[in-house]
Amino acid sequence: MIRPDVIDLRNFYHSPLGQVVRRTIGRKIRLMWPDLKNFRVLGVGYATPYLNSFRSETERVISFMPLQQGVIQWPREGGSLVSLVDERTLPLPDSSIDRIIWVHGLENTTDVDPIMQELWRVLTSTGKLLVVVPGRRGLWARTENTPFGYGHPYSDKQLNRLLRDNSFTPGELQGALYMPPSKWRINLRLAQAWENIGEKWWGHFSGVRLMEAEKQVYALTALPERKVRQRPVILPAARPVIARREAGNIIKDS
Repeated sequence: MIRPDVIDLRNFYHSPLGQVVRRTIGRKIRLMWPDLKNFRVLGVGYATPYLNSFRSETERVISFMPLQQGVIQWPREGGSLVSLVDERTLPLPDSSIDRIIWVHGLENTTDVDPIMQELWRVLTSTGKLLVVVPGRRGLWARTENTPFGYGHPYSDKQLNRLLRDNSFTPGELQGALYMPPSKWRINLRLAQAWENIGEKWWGHFSGVRLMEAEKQVYALTALPERKVRQRPVILPAARPVIARREAGNIIKDS
C-alpha cells in the first residue's frame, strides 16, 4: 500500500492548506479532549501537528512514527520527543499511556489488528484512543492532493466495527474538513464557514472522521494468545530526515 512519506507530510502541513487543516482538526481534537492535565499522551503515525497544544498541560507528550513512513525531528527546539518505531512492537511498558492520537496511520496500514493490539496494551485501564481517518463519503479521500487521499478511507460503520473487534468501545464521533481540498485562497479564507455549514447540513460528508474509543477491560476473559516479539530500543530522531530507504537500512543494521 502506498503511503505518504514523512517529507510529503511535513511539506503539506507547512503549506497554507495544511495550516488550515491543522487548525480545523486541532479544534475538533480539543473539543473532544478539552483537559488532559497530568496525562501521558502518545501520538502515532504523523500526529505532531496536533500535539503542540498539549505539551504545556500534560505530564508527558511523545510521538512515534512508523518505519515505512520515516521520521523527522520534533519539536524543532529542545530535546527530541519523537522516535522511529515498528508499530507492531511499541517500545513502551503495559498500561503506560493515558491518551493516544492516531493520525495518518490506520488508513495506510495492512497490519491493523497487530497495531491495535499494541495500542490497547500500552493504554491504561481507563485509557482512550482517538482515531483520525479519511471519511469514505468525503471529497478528501477522492484526491491525492493531500495526505488524506492515500490509503483506505473508512465509513463510520466500518470504523466502529474495527474498534469493537479489537477490544475498544467506540464513543464520541466528530467530522472535520467540509471544505473542498483546494489550495485556492478564497477556499482557505472560507474554511470556517464551510465547517459551520457542513456540520449543520451534511454532517456525514466530512473529509475526515474523528472517533474516540475507550479501552475495554474484562476481568474474567483472557485476551487471545499472540506471538511475543522482542521489543526494540527506541531510535530517537536525528536532525536530518530519515526516509523509507534509510529506515530499511536501520532495520538491517540492528
